[in-house]
Amino acid sequence: MDDFEEYENNEKTEEINFKDIQNTASITADNGKYVIHCLVIAGQIEGHYLLPPHNKTTKYEHILPQLAAVEQDEKIDGLLVILNTVGGDVEAGLAIAEMISGMSKPTVSLAIGGVHSIGAPIACSSKCSFIAKSASMTLHPIRVNGLALGAPQMMSYFDKIQDRIINFVAERSKIRAERYKELMTNSGELVGDIGSDLDGERAVREGLIDKVGGISDALDCLYKMIDEKRSQKADEESDGRNQG
Repeated sequence: MDDFEEYENNEKTEEINFKDIQNTASITADNGKYVIHCLVIAGQIEGHYLLPPHNKTTKYEHILPQLAAVEQDEKIDGLLVILNTVGGDVEAGLAIAEMISGMSKPTVSLAIGGVHSIGAPIACSSKCSFIAKSASMTLHPIRVNGLALGAPQMMSYFDKIQDRIINFVAERSKIRAERYKELMTNSGELVGDIGSDLDGERAVREGLIDKVGGISDALDCLYKMIDEKRSQKADEESDGRNQG
């Protein structure tokens, strides 16, 4: 009877995890060395306006509460963010990046496939970032869809948004703000557009991403960060007992 109940519980767990992947592109894996929440940011990051149903999107209103829940859940030891995104809404993407950056738990990001535009701040928002050798990062200035008033105030507004992104990236990576802006406004690399396309190794050389690697490298790094945090916590608790 106990074996049957255990089997039934396992079946329910697998069903719940499958639904999590379907609904939110995330899963909490508890069958490894530590409990890791894996979050996938794929397709276009959807902001305040709904995109057509045929677009593959990541909805920021799904991501933000997930991150808040992960931060509060004592059972979850770390966060792995997997990125394959064409960018999207600037403010929604920056909100996700700020949430990840502000987490106290160990966080690691892995860029695979392509990471474009506002995906770059998300990629470097974790405590350690990886990129696949074959992946690419496309950097370009702020763009806007629809009608834009040709007024000086509008250009000033775009500049301020762009400065927020540049400063965020520069503060959380090894690239200088001036160099990041130079890559965003490069006019000799993209056909019919301005910006730069970086492969994995070049993204690391530029200081935008920490390391070239794959899923095993990202998980090894995350496990080491968790080990260090647990060891630090144990030392602090030991010092507290000794002082008491």
